[in-house]
Amino acid sequence: MTPAVASEGLAHFVWSHRGPLAVLLLPFSWCYGMLLSLRRALYRWGVLTINRAPVPVIVVGNVIAGGAGKTPVVMALVQHLWARGLRPGVVSRGYGRTTNDCREVQEHSLTSEVGDEAQLIQHRCQVPVFVAAKRIQAARALLARYPQTDVLLCDDGLQHLALQREIDICVFDGRGIGNGWLLPAGPLREPWPRSVDLVLHTGTTASFAGFMARRELAPHALRQDGSKVALSMLRAKRIVAVAGIANPQNFFTMLRASGLTLVQTIALPDHYAFHDWEITLQPDETLVCTEKDAAKIWHSHPATLAVPLELELDASFLLALETLLPASLKAKLSSTEQSFKAQPHGQQTS
Repeated sequence: MTPAVASEGLAHFVWSHRGPLAVLLLPFSWCYGMLLSLRRALYRWGVLTINRAPVPVIVVGNVIAGGAGKTPVVMALVQHLWARGLRPGVVSRGYGRTTNDCREVQEHSLTSEVGDEAQLIQHRCQVPVFVAAKRIQAARALLARYPQTDVLLCDDGLQHLALQREIDICVFDGRGIGNGWLLPAGPLREPWPRSVDLVLHTGTTASFAGFMARRELAPHALRQDGSKVALSMLRAKRIVAVAGIANPQNFFTMLRASGLTLVQTIALPDHYAFHDWEITLQPDETLVCTEKDAAKIWHSHPATLAVPLELELDASFLLALETLLPASLKAKLSSTEQSFKAQPHGQQTS
């Protein structure tokens, strides 16, 4: 176990209950909370500027530190909105990238330049994706390049108050709100409850009211060339599984539930870069990773198999979302839902 993973595990333990160490950190949480309140007030008073994009914006974010399943939700929403006749685009900070400019995520973009989650969205959904520290800058660049876009999804950004949004979606995983305290005594980036339009739970149970999403592994793994291998074909093999995501144990558990035999599991920090990562496999072992990690691993380990995560949004959630859409978008919704077709947005005809 790497020191970074060990520290993440300690943080999750501390944040799961109101123990002595969490209580010791509580004064720092109070200071953090006061800074959050001041920041919100500055936006409310107009001292800090809130920028409105030319098209409606849907923010998918969370209030808990670490991943809660935001990116799979964004991809599922992109596919749904496309199927309903809209032309979505995605903006993101591009977490984990080494660049700090505004740029488009393209098919052959390096993960280090655009971030692993933004790259995954572009690869899976084939819609315009732009990254920038200031989301409004990404939004304007995207719309200038793809003017047919009529709705933007912001991957993360619930706390990015500089971007005006029409719909806020807050995502929770199985951790709920942990001990309910703000960072660093707890896992919360901001106090909960707070005003949002929709709450979505991606874990197996919900700690409080909200919609549920179902997460499961795809029935296949992907090779570097895009071809598929049925997971059932891997059940007789000795699997070494690696994951550089927020909750790697969830990935390992789902692999075992699919009938795979894991002879070794390697948990790495979320957004792990894999620059100098090496592993020696036995001749009868197969390396398996998450789809988010794949592009980074394939550079040095091209035989690795990536297992995608599939997320299904409940019909009641999608109906609630469409009810909240501005009238301009409701008027564009198709009367019948089409099957999603992964066609580059730039190739659309008006």
